[in-house]
Amino acid sequence: MSTPYPFTAIVGQDDLRLGLLLNAVSPAVGGVLVRGEKGTAKSTAVRALAALMPEVSVVPGCRFSCDPASPDPACPDGPHADAAGVPRPARTVELPVGASEDRLVGALDIERALSEGVKAFEPGLLADAHRGILYVDEVNLLHDHLVDLLLDAAAMGASYVEREGVSVRHAARFLLVGTMNPEEGELRPQLLDRFGLTVEVSASRDTDERVEVVRRRLAYDDDPEGFAARWAEEEGALRERIAAARALLPRVVLGDGVLRQIAATCAAFEVDGMRADIVMARTATALAAWAGREEVTADDVRQAALLALPHRRRRNPFDAPGLDEDKLDQTLDEAGGDRGQDDEDPDPGPDGGGDGGGGGGGVPPQADGEDRTPPRADGGADDTPSQAPEGAPDAPGRPAGGEQRPVAAAEPFRTKTLSVPGLGEGAAGRRSRARTEHGRTTGSRRPEGALTKLHLAATVRAAAPHQRARGRVGRGLVVRRDDLRQATREGREGNLVLFVVDASGSMAARQRMSAVKGAVLSLLLDAYQRRDKVGLVTFRGREAEVALPPTSSVDAAAARLESLPTGGRTPLAAGLLKAHDVLRVERLRDPSRRPLLVMVTDGRATGGPEPVALAGRAGRLHRSEGTASVVVDCETGYVRLGLAGELARELGGTAVTLDELRADAIAGLVKDVTAAGRAA
Repeated sequence: MSTPYPFTAIVGQDDLRLGLLLNAVSPAVGGVLVRGEKGTAKSTAVRALAALMPEVSVVPGCRFSCDPASPDPACPDGPHADAAGVPRPARTVELPVGASEDRLVGALDIERALSEGVKAFEPGLLADAHRGILYVDEVNLLHDHLVDLLLDAAAMGASYVEREGVSVRHAARFLLVGTMNPEEGELRPQLLDRFGLTVEVSASRDTDERVEVVRRRLAYDDDPEGFAARWAEEEGALRERIAAARALLPRVVLGDGVLRQIAATCAAFEVDGMRADIVMARTATALAAWAGREEVTADDVRQAALLALPHRRRRNPFDAPGLDEDKLDQTLDEAGGDRGQDDEDPDPGPDGGGDGGGGGGGVPPQADGEDRTPPRADGGADDTPSQAPEGAPDAPGRPAGGEQRPVAAAEPFRTKTLSVPGLGEGAAGRRSRARTEHGRTTGSRRPEGALTKLHLAATVRAAAPHQRARGRVGRGLVVRRDDLRQATREGREGNLVLFVVDASGSMAARQRMSAVKGAVLSLLLDAYQRRDKVGLVTFRGREAEVALPPTSSVDAAAARLESLPTGGRTPLAAGLLKAHDVLRVERLRDPSRRPLLVMVTDGRATGGPEPVALAGRAGRLHRSEGTASVVVDCETGYVRLGLAGELARELGGTAVTLDELRADAIAGLVKDVTAAGRAA
């Protein structure tokens, strides 16, 4: 077994270490979600924490780590009456991103359950993690149904496995730690709320600190055991402090005044539900125990708020987690009077778990980069924007060089559902029809590997004709492996939604571009809710560019959209060909994920030689490969050329106007889109 990197040797990252240590002191806090860029010691810190956890006493031979002092009465390996315990180190169990449902919760032997009537159960990772740490790296990339199972078990302290009327329950209480890189996509707000605390981590910009990080890491890689030995004393001291804080925790007093501050803070920041209040109370209590005090103070409440509230204020994928610390201080003062700034600060101890210079998990309010310039009524919709006279100041809304400044998006709205026709087999999502592991049962088939979803009726029908030949007696059903049938199910999949946005001069009128950005933002929000990957291609001037390669991070796409400049000619063919290149590469990377091409344009083509003919050929190229497509027609005015409709016909898709894109507009848009795809 490899020697873990010492927890006390981690440089900086005070908020990360404090969040982990508070959960070690009080697992009831509910775990911690660590958000941050790659290479910031997220995984290293989590793995190092296991060495600091106290040993646990378990019942010998119990696969579910039952505590001999209070064994689980429903343990599948029980009963454990008067069992003598044996100590073992606390485990850190890692859940891989590609794990199956059976690997997480365990699996029943369906054949033995049907033929013998026994609950033959193979425990999963939740059983292994009981009374230890369950670590989920890249939790935002887990399938939704796995995250739901994981968080349900964490909330209830038990795991339930149900298979066609046969059920098994076992205890599953663990310290849940998830890490994620926000650039790869966000968790849903409902799932964010299930993590007790969240911390933001980033690489230090201090040269000396970065030098020390590299020095320690190289020393560890050269001699892991020797490096760990040099930090053994600090590790021992921190381990003892955790044990002392755990022992002190039941004696910590949470006064009525402090409780009022907690309630007032959660109300002031408009967090949903009551979970935030409970988590803040538990976190503040753990902070007091960690500091060696028997009474919670206002400073503990403030620190708890900075750890427990930022992720609970996130309402949509375009909101950055954060907390207004001035508002927090004002709320605490109003609810509890003076916070006692002269009081001695909690001792950060060897973990460095004080304020950390950044407020203990708080994120400063994000700067609002939105363009507040009011839209111009005249627009300026020519392909080539007018130039200001030489030496004259730039026109309003137009930087030097004639290029339009980015404009703010209009208010997003709920869109009609755009789906890919046919039946796919992609990753679970909420957009297009697909064969999935979860959904309504549509039939049965012979299992190709391990049986996961039994089709009971089909299994009985397969076994029934052979009962006499098998010598059946009594009421039992004699079932063989060949009789078992796997249920086939139909649900929804996530798609790759590739946006191709016209940013040329013909789209440059500020009111029009604001509406276009609002429509794309609305479609991005829809893609987030339906678990799609998104990409963004823009074209203007003489070429097209990939503004954002396909990703699960729709907020990254929204940020690129916000800064999108406009102006120049309309190289429509270049945009289509660039989109073709992106889709070709993505088909090789993820062949099961079907694409949906969303063109946002007025259909004009003015860039390059024979632009209209070239755009038509590029559109037919997409059509020949069966790419489902929708053209969002942005043409305005009394006289309309209908060029977007012609482009949609070349693509084999359908054209919709900005008004038709709204969910409360013309009914039947989905049918139009899918019918056009089938006709193509």
